[in-house]
Amino acid sequence: MTIFAETFRNARGMSRRTKQREYAARACKRERRQRGQNHDGVHQHEHHHGDAGHHGDCRQNFTGEKNCNNQGWNRFREEQLEKLPHRMPHDPHKKLVEVFVEGYEDVAFWRGIFDDFESDHHTFEINVPPREDLAKGKRVILQMIPEENHSPYRLLCVDSDFDYLFGNSTAQAHTVNSTPGLFHTYAYATENFVCYAPSLHNVCVKATKNDTRIFDFEYFLTEYSRTIYPLFLWYAYSAFLKTENVFTLLEFKNAVKLNYLETDNNGHSTLEWLARQVEKWLAILHDRYADLELTKKIEMFEQMLVNRGLRPEDTYMYIQGHTLLDNVVMVILNAVCEQLRTMSLIRINTSTKTGIALKNEMSNYNNALRNVRDVLLDNEAYKDCPLYLRLRNDIENYLLMLDSEI
Repeated sequence: MTIFAETFRNARGMSRRTKQREYAARACKRERRQRGQNHDGVHQHEHHHGDAGHHGDCRQNFTGEKNCNNQGWNRFREEQLEKLPHRMPHDPHKKLVEVFVEGYEDVAFWRGIFDDFESDHHTFEINVPPREDLAKGKRVILQMIPEENHSPYRLLCVDSDFDYLFGNSTAQAHTVNSTPGLFHTYAYATENFVCYAPSLHNVCVKATKNDTRIFDFEYFLTEYSRTIYPLFLWYAYSAFLKTENVFTLLEFKNAVKLNYLETDNNGHSTLEWLARQVEKWLAILHDRYADLELTKKIEMFEQMLVNRGLRPEDTYMYIQGHTLLDNVVMVILNAVCEQLRTMSLIRINTSTKTGIALKNEMSNYNNALRNVRDVLLDNEAYKDCPLYLRLRNDIENYLLMLDSEI
């Protein structure tokens, strides 16, 4: 770079920074003038929104940040709210039951449950927590539990995580298991339900348009569960101690994930590989904590989980939902669906059709295919799952109680 070019670049940079400082100074002057002209209006606005330090400074200044004390931002906000469609009035003969869930991805799952309870007495509306700061999650839902005089028509729904299995052994587990009007999944999360083994063949059919059964999902996930069961106890115990120092989530994920699936013989070779991985991790854990006698403590802990309904063959329903979905079930589905798509394409290519007719047939089939993950997330063929039936029974009993009080 020449001396002239470097000098020009520096000068141009200085000029740009100078202009930015001038723009900032002008914006500050305009803001001060506006505050002086609208002193009363500002105080009224601050009284309405409360302590700005508590809720965060939501102003819209020259940097693009929100400014709740700026009239321009307030007008913009009002204009946006005016564009919202008007909600339809609910049937006055039905009681509106508000249902709040952890996040956006949970709305569809809980809508599918409460659809079964729409009646002449109740109608339901599923939403995330109604907070201006848009905070979501299980902790936020639990903070919505009222102490007294709460409306029985305001329901809260959460993932169980480990709270169901832990019973009353922790404060949060006790709250989740005993609060009226709060419902939990019994399984670790909603993702575990969409991964329910008996429903996975239907997922393949919808994604590939091929109904041929080439893989036994129930057998595989039963054997998978039995194989990882000893490691699950270590991770659950680590969570029970409220520390991941014993067996971290990352270690557990790496230990139980599937790197591949051999669809032949219902994944027998994959299960053998997984068993070797589990044995390696168990040896590591036993060596790591040989002096602490954790093995005996875990045996006592296991009995507590068994008393809550845990069975080795059902372990996959209690592991972290995203670990199951992303690192296990999607691996299985992708391998099986690839085989099913190949079967269909071979059948088309070996047909008597030729030329344009063959090309059109191939195009029609490819256009009918769906993304496997999207189909899985839309899966609702888990409603005969025993854990789902327990959840449904809880809701049904609660609504019967409401009906008896009308």
